[in-house]
Amino acid sequence: MPVETVIPCLPCRQLDDVLPFYEALGFEMTYRQERPNPYASVRRGGIELHFFGVPEFDPEQSMGNVIVIVPDTEELHAAFAAGLRRAFGKLPVSGIPRMTRPRRIQGTAGGFMVVDPGGNWVRITRRAEDVDEPDPAEGRLARVVAAAARQGDSHGDEAAGIRVLENGLARHADAPPAQRLPALVYLAELRMRTGDRDAAAALLAEIESMDLTPAERQALAKDLATATELKTDLAP
Repeated sequence: MPVETVIPCLPCRQLDDVLPFYEALGFEMTYRQERPNPYASVRRGGIELHFFGVPEFDPEQSMGNVIVIVPDTEELHAAFAAGLRRAFGKLPVSGIPRMTRPRRIQGTAGGFMVVDPGGNWVRITRRAEDVDEPDPAEGRLARVVAAAARQGDSHGDEAAGIRVLENGLARHADAPPAQRLPALVYLAELRMRTGDRDAAAALLAEIESMDLTPAERQALAKDLATATELKTDLAP
């Protein structure tokens, strides 16, 4: 059994920027000091993170990255999402802080990203051997979504993710609605992240008008729930 412990230490402008956010995620503050330098630590289960404050620090320029390997990314995302909704009323999907949704990511085991108020990326993923490749029965657009997620989520390049999705949707325009829907949902999410609310609303309207069988709706329940959340977030 490994005996080593590694604890990442991440920057922030001030401790009060990050601590309420992590408390909303279900972390417990285990230590805090202001002098001689701002420093704090939080823990949730086996995840322990430390923070140091730098008043002149710019979260937009942060290069802080942490990889957290968990057995079930969906379960942890649900817990994080519930905490953020209780604390802030909704999931932050754009800007800093923000949290993406669990999805396949080309070339990795998939998962989701949390960008904290310090601009640090906490990458929630599974073990490398748990790579979840799209089934051919899902159609080629499933691979397009995974490729787009590598850009839009893993790299944080929403514009590149949008290009991958739009090109894929155009290339596979004859794909059935049930195969197009996950790509349209993710495209709507990326459009919201870039502030293009009109484009996101048009995509959500297209999704709402799709003719799906009860079995398809059941199979796509997670994507349809995401579409509903995005529509709620668009409401004035």
